[in-house]
Amino acid sequence: HILSHYNHKHKYISLEFNVKNQLKFTNRPDNTAFTQQRLPAWQPILSAGIVIPGFVLIGLAFIGVGVALFVTSRSIQVLERDYTGDESGTPCASCANSNVQNSFGFCFPQSQGPVFFYYGLSNYFQNYRRYGTSKDDNQLYGVLKYFTSPSDNCAPYAYNSNNQPIVPCGSIANSMFNDTFKLYQTVNGTRQEVSLDGKGIAWWTDYNIKYRNPTNNPLKDAFNGTVKPIYWSKPAYELDTSDPSNNGFVNQDFLVWMRRAALPDFRKLYRRISQDKYPDGLPAGNYSLEITYNYRVYRFSGKKKVVFSNVSWMGGKNEFLGIAYLVVGSMCVFMSIVMLIVYAKFKFPDEE
Repeated sequence: HILSHYNHKHKYISLEFNVKNQLKFTNRPDNTAFTQQRLPAWQPILSAGIVIPGFVLIGLAFIGVGVALFVTSRSIQVLERDYTGDESGTPCASCANSNVQNSFGFCFPQSQGPVFFYYGLSNYFQNYRRYGTSKDDNQLYGVLKYFTSPSDNCAPYAYNSNNQPIVPCGSIANSMFNDTFKLYQTVNGTRQEVSLDGKGIAWWTDYNIKYRNPTNNPLKDAFNGTVKPIYWSKPAYELDTSDPSNNGFVNQDFLVWMRRAALPDFRKLYRRISQDKYPDGLPAGNYSLEITYNYRVYRFSGKKKVVFSNVSWMGGKNEFLGIAYLVVGSMCVFMSIVMLIVYAKFKFPDEE
């Protein structure tokens, strides 16, 4: 009986040992250089002869790039004009007095390359979280069932006072910028309208992927039983009736507005000066801007402005980027000098 008990226990221990070995080899990584960490490696040994010249080279490179960026940025021409109309003595002091067209004149120097026309808003927090979520992405993608049943995120701009669904719904669409502009050049006492190009001013992904119109033809039929946003003067299907590819939810001005700004003071692209008539840029001369003043900013103590600017290989005017490169490059060079002094003071005697 004792011998039988011993054999049984011995078999159990052997079986347990075999199971453990099998599990051990089953979980074992492949015998490769990568899995067994046998790949060749190189670990640099940092010394003064490597670090100090490295800091100098990096600093000089940053300073070179910084100088190029700063000089290029300074060469970009920018003309800004405030047209809020709440201060006497400003170019557009009377603009806000009525909803009729107002205009003010200005001189523009000879520009190099294409000129971009922006509108700017100040003290406007498009980055507010509740404001940013106040839209219906399915509705903006052209899904018809969300036209009659807008998302709860759109409240309180999902339905009007008669419980009719609003399309497009939400705070972002409802607050769309709606001032309009016409630019004129004065030549020999007569005004000539400057051609403005509004095509391609929105992000490619917004126009081709994120936003879609319903497939209904005509587009107006898709909006049956719905109403326009409260502060809009016309429904979405009438934003540009002359060009179906720029109407409805894929309207360029609408897409530019729906792309929210990160900061409370921002500007958005309104138009480009037409390259067909002005291939060499906008000529120097006297200009007047005709404004249809619709967008009120007094409730939130905001400001409005128009901006004319050309661009360069680095984009728009941005002196901060060049200054940042210059500061970092200068710090690298300064630190290399400090390290050289410390190394010469504490290391040379020991090496001798």
